[in-house]
Amino acid sequence: MAFSKNSGAGHRGLQESMYSVISLVFILVACVELCDAAAALNVYRLIQYDMSGSAFGSRFAALNHHAASLHFPSGADLSRTVLIIPLSELNITFVREYINQKKPLGGLLFLLPEVFNSGNGGNKQVHEKEKLKNLLAELERLLIHANLPYPVYFAFENDEIDTVLADIKKNDAIGQPATATTGGYKLVIPTPEPKKVASPTITNIQGWLSGLKADGDTNQLPTIAIVASYDTFGAAPALSVGSDSNGSGIVALLEIARLFSLLYSNPKTRGKYNLLFGLTSGGPYNYNGTQKWLRSFDQRLRESIDYAICLNSIGGSWDNELWIHVSKPPENAYIKQIFEGFSNVAEELDIKVGLKHKKINISNPRVAWEHEQFSRLRVTAATLSEIPVAPELLESTGGLFDSRQFVNETVITRGVKLVAESLARHIYGHQGKNVQIFADGGSLAVNPAYVQSWLDLLSRTPRVAPFLSKNDPFVMSLKKELADHTDEVNLQHETLEGMFTFYDSTSAILNIYQVASVTFDLLLLLALGSYLIVLFCFLVITTRGLDDLISLFRRPPSRKVKTA
Repeated sequence: MAFSKNSGAGHRGLQESMYSVISLVFILVACVELCDAAAALNVYRLIQYDMSGSAFGSRFAALNHHAASLHFPSGADLSRTVLIIPLSELNITFVREYINQKKPLGGLLFLLPEVFNSGNGGNKQVHEKEKLKNLLAELERLLIHANLPYPVYFAFENDEIDTVLADIKKNDAIGQPATATTGGYKLVIPTPEPKKVASPTITNIQGWLSGLKADGDTNQLPTIAIVASYDTFGAAPALSVGSDSNGSGIVALLEIARLFSLLYSNPKTRGKYNLLFGLTSGGPYNYNGTQKWLRSFDQRLRESIDYAICLNSIGGSWDNELWIHVSKPPENAYIKQIFEGFSNVAEELDIKVGLKHKKINISNPRVAWEHEQFSRLRVTAATLSEIPVAPELLESTGGLFDSRQFVNETVITRGVKLVAESLARHIYGHQGKNVQIFADGGSLAVNPAYVQSWLDLLSRTPRVAPFLSKNDPFVMSLKKELADHTDEVNLQHETLEGMFTFYDSTSAILNIYQVASVTFDLLLLLALGSYLIVLFCFLVITTRGLDDLISLFRRPPSRKVKTA
């Protein structure tokens, strides 16, 4: 009898174990299906900043909304929906109206073609690239000057996101947008809300090449300053590499420093001018770093500067024409000398150089060009740029469209040769003479490989100043490179001051989930409930008998209270 009891108990235990295993397998299968439905994507948030107390850019970072395409049904409620918009399908008028009319929206996700990815050139035709570039530039101008009370992100197109978007378009086309009822795709970014960047640092880098003094000469040698701002500003800080603005200017300055270091290393060819090289920060913000750098000079050094040449955007499609922007009138003797020196060399290189005069308004704190910070301190200066007209604030400063694919290292090489030859003829007194100090093929020739390698590095390095620390590896790389070609290299750390406040959370991981509809959830719940009820009934019958199961559902007899 004992043996039978043990056998029965063992059989029941086996049954219960089997049912537990079946339940566990069912749950695991469901989980695997859910995991397979998820995807991850690197995304880059629209910049968030305040200017003079006014809010601009994307004001939120977290996302937990359904996805829709531009084919969403008319009249659909998008307050809990993220619109996915490929740049190739962008209707800028639609986006502008949606933003200006402040229509409710859960968020925006713009998909950029691979041509704008620094690691991939893409296979699009030249005219198509230019069309997309102009469209992206217009979109950027719209977004950075708008106050958007929802998250806005950028991502690069790939097969995974293209497949997801194709499904979303198909559902939108048949009038079944993603909702809690119908299911669809859900976009989730579980990131904390952005915080203010406290006391952002800007770092200026300075190098020096001393000129040769004559024996017994006690007078201070004149100085020529070569300057370029190295930081950028764009719609997405994590993507603002500024290959042309001002990557081309940085590359040109470093190559000019390398060339003159070869000349100045030999006393026989050292010029009677000091050369001051400055890589400045804070360029997009009224050249705040340049202002602080200049104010750190003592009066003697400032007065010794014969002139300064600032390099800004010289690597794009300038069609053989560059502009020299000045603050002093063209009739000024110093301006005439600088312009004639550049014009003579430009003519030999088959380059057109024009002169643009823009008077400074002292009462206006706005600074359009870097040389204006020199001019405000009565130092003769000019900016060399492919841009013919002074850009508006926060424009042409290294946006999303300013990528490696739109910059030509051959163009930069010609620009370097123009500046280096013009400076050399001024330093050595060869004005107007057809003498090539940096002739191709010689030991002092411009090195295209050097230009290309630095341009490639800069095109992979976002350089928005508030997000660069004092000891950022990129800043240290610039310092080391300048130290290889110049003397007395030092860093100047300052706090970015003025009307700007910036916020963090510049990039994130976007999780994409394919979620089922509520109907599916209800059916699944019903199936699981039925399964558990059947399992419970079966276990009770096999272990305690049918009578016990019936007694569980039988209404207990009522107890009547006897009264006296």
